[in-house]
Amino acid sequence: MAQEYEQLLLKNQLCFPLYACSRKIVCSYTPYLKPLGLTYTQYVVLMVLWEQETVNVGQLGDILRLDAGTLTPLLKRLEKAGYVTRERSKEDERITIISITAAGEALKEQCKDIPLKMASKCPHLDEKDAKELYRLLYLVLDGA
Repeated sequence: MAQEYEQLLLKNQLCFPLYACSRKIVCSYTPYLKPLGLTYTQYVVLMVLWEQETVNVGQLGDILRLDAGTLTPLLKRLEKAGYVTRERSKEDERITIISITAAGEALKEQCKDIPLKMASKCPHLDEKDAKELYRLLYLVLDGA
């Protein structure tokens, strides 16, 4: 390939290993989440709610970097499963409040070992390197 097209080589793209790694990691969650009837995105929503108990859709979208169009059907499925409730804010009915239910809170017990299981999927990444990767990924996320 001519030198002027060097920037188009896949091996020169930062986005490709990030994309491939993200897909691989998300797929690695499937054996742990599928028996619980959860997708990875539902799982991260629940993680936010386990931490905060109640958030509005806008806050949830900001935290997870997802838009309302992505969150709404996902939240409806979590509500149907009995893990969350959705209510309109009494102060501003344009705002939807999401809260964890007792069933959603109980699911935390079944999920508590997932992070450790996932850490074992990256045996060549020690804790120091994992922290550095986390820091670098957030540099990219916050700068994009």
